[in-house]
Amino acid sequence: MGTSLPELAAAIVAARRGEHDIALGNVMGSNLFNTLAVVGIAGAIHPMAVGPEVFSRDLMVMAGLTLALYVFGHGFYDPGRINRYEGAALLVGYVGYTGYLVRNFLS
Repeated sequence: MGTSLPELAAAIVAARRGEHDIALGNVMGSNLFNTLAVVGIAGAIHPMAVGPEVFSRDLMVMAGLTLALYVFGHGFYDPGRINRYEGAALLVGYVGYTGYLVRNFLS
Protein backbone atom coordinates (compact mmCIF):
# COMPACT_ATOMS: atom_id res chain seq x y z
CA MET A 1 0.00 0.00 0.00
CA GLY A 2 2.84 2.37 0.84
CA THR A 3 4.50 2.08 -2.56
CA SER A 4 1.28 2.07 -4.60
CA LEU A 5 -0.62 4.89 -2.89
CA PRO A 6 1.32 7.72 -4.63
CA GLU A 7 0.71 6.04 -7.99
CA LEU A 8 -2.98 5.74 -7.17
CA ALA A 9 -3.14 9.47 -6.41
CA ALA A 10 -1.37 10.27 -9.69
CA ALA A 11 -3.71 7.92 -11.57
CA ILE A 12 -6.79 9.58 -10.07
CA VAL A 13 -5.52 13.03 -11.05
CA ALA A 14 -4.73 11.81 -14.58
CA ALA A 15 -8.14 10.15 -14.92
CA ARG A 16 -9.92 13.30 -13.77
CA ARG A 17 -8.03 15.26 -16.43
CA GLY A 18 -9.09 12.76 -19.08
CA GLU A 19 -5.64 11.24 -19.53
CA HIS A 20 -6.73 7.64 -19.06
CA ASP A 21 -3.71 6.12 -20.79
CA ILE A 22 -1.36 7.82 -18.34
CA ALA A 23 -3.47 6.65 -15.40
CA LEU A 24 -3.50 3.01 -16.48
CA GLY A 25 0.15 3.02 -17.56
CA ASN A 26 1.22 4.56 -14.26
CA VAL A 27 -0.56 1.98 -12.13
CA MET A 28 0.39 -1.01 -14.27
CA GLY A 29 4.00 0.07 -14.72
CA SER A 30 4.48 0.85 -11.06
CA ASN A 31 3.03 -2.44 -9.89
CA LEU A 32 5.03 -4.42 -12.44
CA PHE A 33 8.21 -2.66 -11.36
CA ASN A 34 7.47 -3.24 -7.68
CA THR A 35 6.62 -6.90 -8.27
CA LEU A 36 9.47 -7.78 -10.59
CA ALA A 37 12.38 -5.42 -10.00
CA VAL A 38 12.10 -4.70 -6.28
CA VAL A 39 11.50 -8.31 -5.30
CA GLY A 40 14.12 -9.46 -7.81
CA ILE A 41 16.77 -7.09 -6.48
CA ALA A 42 15.97 -8.03 -2.88
CA GLY A 43 16.22 -11.73 -3.77
CA ALA A 44 19.53 -11.18 -5.56
CA ILE A 45 20.97 -9.41 -2.53
CA HIS A 46 19.68 -11.89 0.03
CA PRO A 47 17.89 -15.04 -1.19
CA MET A 48 14.70 -15.74 0.70
CA ALA A 49 12.35 -18.65 1.26
CA VAL A 50 8.92 -18.31 -0.28
CA GLY A 51 6.01 -19.95 1.51
CA PRO A 52 3.70 -22.32 -0.36
CA GLU A 53 0.77 -19.95 0.19
CA VAL A 54 2.41 -17.48 -2.20
CA PHE A 55 1.93 -19.94 -5.03
CA SER A 56 -1.37 -21.45 -3.97
CA ARG A 57 -3.15 -18.26 -2.88
CA ASP A 58 -1.38 -15.06 -3.87
CA LEU A 59 -0.31 -16.07 -7.37
CA MET A 60 -3.80 -17.29 -8.21
CA VAL A 61 -5.42 -14.08 -6.96
CA MET A 62 -2.92 -11.95 -8.93
CA ALA A 63 -3.51 -14.01 -12.08
CA GLY A 64 -7.29 -13.79 -11.65
CA LEU A 65 -7.31 -10.04 -11.13
CA THR A 66 -4.90 -9.54 -14.03
CA LEU A 67 -7.19 -11.58 -16.26
CA ALA A 68 -10.19 -9.56 -15.04
CA LEU A 69 -8.33 -6.32 -15.83
CA TYR A 70 -7.55 -7.59 -19.33
CA VAL A 71 -11.16 -8.63 -19.96
CA PHE A 72 -12.52 -5.35 -18.58
CA GLY A 73 -9.95 -3.32 -20.54
CA HIS A 74 -10.64 -5.22 -23.74
CA GLY A 75 -14.26 -4.35 -23.24
CA PHE A 76 -17.45 -5.74 -24.58
CA TYR A 77 -19.63 -2.64 -24.45
CA ASP A 78 -17.03 0.08 -24.96
CA PRO A 79 -13.64 -1.31 -26.04
CA GLY A 80 -10.65 0.32 -24.42
CA ARG A 81 -12.58 1.68 -21.43
CA ILE A 82 -13.18 0.37 -17.95
CA ASN A 83 -16.58 1.55 -16.76
CA ARG A 84 -17.60 2.33 -13.18
CA TYR A 85 -19.03 -1.12 -12.51
CA GLU A 86 -15.90 -2.87 -13.75
CA GLY A 87 -13.72 -0.50 -11.74
CA ALA A 88 -15.88 -1.12 -8.69
CA ALA A 89 -15.53 -4.89 -9.21
CA LEU A 90 -11.73 -4.57 -9.32
CA LEU A 91 -11.81 -2.37 -6.21
CA VAL A 92 -14.03 -4.87 -4.37
CA GLY A 93 -11.59 -7.63 -5.34
CA TYR A 94 -8.68 -5.62 -3.94
CA VAL A 95 -10.45 -4.68 -0.71
CA GLY A 96 -11.75 -8.23 -0.23
CA TYR A 97 -8.33 -9.79 -0.77
CA THR A 98 -6.65 -7.26 1.53
CA GLY A 99 -9.30 -7.90 4.20
CA TYR A 100 -8.77 -11.64 3.84
CA LEU A 101 -5.01 -11.24 4.31
CA VAL A 102 -5.44 -8.98 7.35
CA ARG A 103 -7.96 -11.33 8.95
CA ASN A 104 -5.67 -14.35 8.45
CA PHE A 105 -2.64 -12.43 9.68
CA LEU A 106 -4.38 -11.32 12.88
CA SER A 107 -5.76 -14.75 13.74
